[in-house]
Amino acid sequence: MTADTLPDAAADWAAHQGIPLVRTLAGAMLALDAQTGLDAFTLPYPPEAQRALDRTVLACLLREATPPASLTELVSWCKDVPLTDWPVDLPADAIGPEDRLLDPDSGRPTELCHEWAERTRDSALAFRDREIIHTALRLCRAFGEEEAYTAFRGLLVNRPVLTAPESFEVLNDLVLEPVHELIRRIYLPVSDSYRYDGEYVCCARCLTLLTPVHDGEWWCERDRCRRQGPAPLGRRLRPEEMGEVHQVERPVRQFVTGPGRAEAALEQELSALGLAVRMWPGYDAYDLLVTFPDGHRWAIDVKDWANPLFLGRSARLVPQEPPYDEAFWIVPHHRVAARRDYVSVYERNRPSQARDLPLLSDTDLIGRARARVRKQKGDTRA
Repeated sequence: MTADTLPDAAADWAAHQGIPLVRTLAGAMLALDAQTGLDAFTLPYPPEAQRALDRTVLACLLREATPPASLTELVSWCKDVPLTDWPVDLPADAIGPEDRLLDPDSGRPTELCHEWAERTRDSALAFRDREIIHTALRLCRAFGEEEAYTAFRGLLVNRPVLTAPESFEVLNDLVLEPVHELIRRIYLPVSDSYRYDGEYVCCARCLTLLTPVHDGEWWCERDRCRRQGPAPLGRRLRPEEMGEVHQVERPVRQFVTGPGRAEAALEQELSALGLAVRMWPGYDAYDLLVTFPDGHRWAIDVKDWANPLFLGRSARLVPQEPPYDEAFWIVPHHRVAARRDYVSVYERNRPSQARDLPLLSDTDLIGRARARVRKQKGDTRA
């Protein structure tokens, strides 16, 4: 078992119960979305989708509940019915009151759906983001180029979408030379499902592609963005003018690009307080190294996960190098606002070796930093 997988619990692991069933459902929704789209499937159903339907029907029959009559109805359940209302038994803390596998507005898989599929066992996409990051680390270390790794992480965070001329520029950037082939493999051609009226549109906040929905509106895949209001329209890309458009693959957007945007925002806020901030130090030992004027140092890892149980089970101590005085795991404030028991669920589910690893929201961290700066200056205001 790795640090990021859920441990076995005998009461939960029959194929029609609890965690395995939701995991199967999440994998099926991702498979359908990738293969045919969630509104265009026909018989015979993809094997993973048929398996999810069969297991859901069995779970319903065992609970004397009416099962979905078809895959179409199962998809509707995933979109319209919170997981708390499904006829399945789940461990305490596993789901929140509004958790859904599909977004009710766009019908696309939610971030939570990706976490269920990619942060539990038996998924072809499991830990794909880790595989990519570890490959980049290995390649850059082999070249002795920490600068190359930092540039690669910056590319994933700040340029998740590339036009043909931009791809040419990136693949001729000598700083990125150790990871050129990796970049070719993870930036994929964009499907027409992102295209409306002949163009692709990027989110001005998240920089990833928006999905067109009804009446010419656009939907952003990031929970954090949607909580701030309608997605602001950013770059408009027409393939006939800019060539083929590529976007970094979904697991990377979910677990690297998204948290990276939060990391970048933290860097700006901490720097504005007069603090020295270094991103991804020591070949990404952790996300930010913050140095106060008196030399006191914080190590920060940012985790933008929808499910606090998964986050708690994955908790591990922050590496000791580069050295620091205090370490924190940080989540965006919107996660804590959306689920008020977020921090307590994390604390209940973290392993004993990580019991002293605090989890704070980004706003709480900035508040602590501001208070420490004031104290150093002799300002005792709260």
